[in-house]
Amino acid sequence: MAFAFEKLLVYQKAVDFSDRICELSGSFPRGFYFLTDQINRAALSISTNIAEGNGRFTTPDKRNFFGIARGSVQECVPLLELARRRGLIQQADHDALKSSLEEISKMLSGLINGLDKRD
Repeated sequence: MAFAFEKLLVYQKAVDFSDRICELSGSFPRGFYFLTDQINRAALSISTNIAEGNGRFTTPDKRNFFGIARGSVQECVPLLELARRRGLIQQADHDALKSSLEEISKMLSGLINGLDKRD
């Protein structure tokens, strides 16, 4: 049996984003462990906070975790930019990943707004 959050498109996109970040950051050189660790943690935080928020019983708790997920989306933006500037990811990968973040951010905003409308 699937968990309810696994059916959410925003959750699926967040997991795909994190998987792509893991794939790309695995080739970062040794001196960039700080960036590898931070971008992986931020990317993973998006889907994990969606899952945890979905498991909460109260609307304020759900809103809080979905808001944290949205904050993690924002955190990924400068990390991607630094990776691009340092030549660790190609411009095309940067653009595609940033586009994914924009989409995920909008979907999370919709999820949060949907909670507000139910109250």
